[in-house]
Amino acid sequence: MAKGKWAQGIKPRHFNWIIDGQLAVCERPGGYGANHRKVRRQEEIIWIRENQFDFVISLIPSNHNLHNYDELGVSWKHWPLAPTVDRNAALTTIYPELRRLLQSGATLLLHGEELGDRLAGVLAGYLRWSGMVPETTKAVVVIERILGRQMGPDGRAFVAAAEHCRKTHDAQP
Repeated sequence: MAKGKWAQGIKPRHFNWIIDGQLAVCERPGGYGANHRKVRRQEEIIWIRENQFDFVISLIPSNHNLHNYDELGVSWKHWPLAPTVDRNAALTTIYPELRRLLQSGATLLLHGEELGDRLAGVLAGYLRWSGMVPETTKAVVVIERILGRQMGPDGRAFVAAAEHCRKTHDAQP
């Protein structure tokens, strides 16, 4: 069976829809650190391709493995989010582009190395910044429920930065 189960790939770990049918999140395809597996990465990228995501957006600081998306015919964007990044500057760039892509009807898969506080904070921050969830604390609760984990201080710092970016964005003429 040439087009069987394996031709469809495997769903990435910790895959969750944040905005149903439009914005999803997962850990890095193939895993991260000592758990990273080349074969698993390939199978997960095949799943992403077969599920017709328009773009994979990597927030990993390095450009490792981005060529694997090209090799398997998956379009990608790289928005590096280093641990030392100025949160306000990064989110001021990321959120308008994320909004533009979503408004264009694109289906997006966002990932970091792992599905941890930073990624959760970026997502909760986007829900708040975009106005989809009108209160900061509710945006945190929404993401915590979707991901099934509590958000720690690093994630909450991203949400606070998003609130600042929203005020700055709203104040612009």
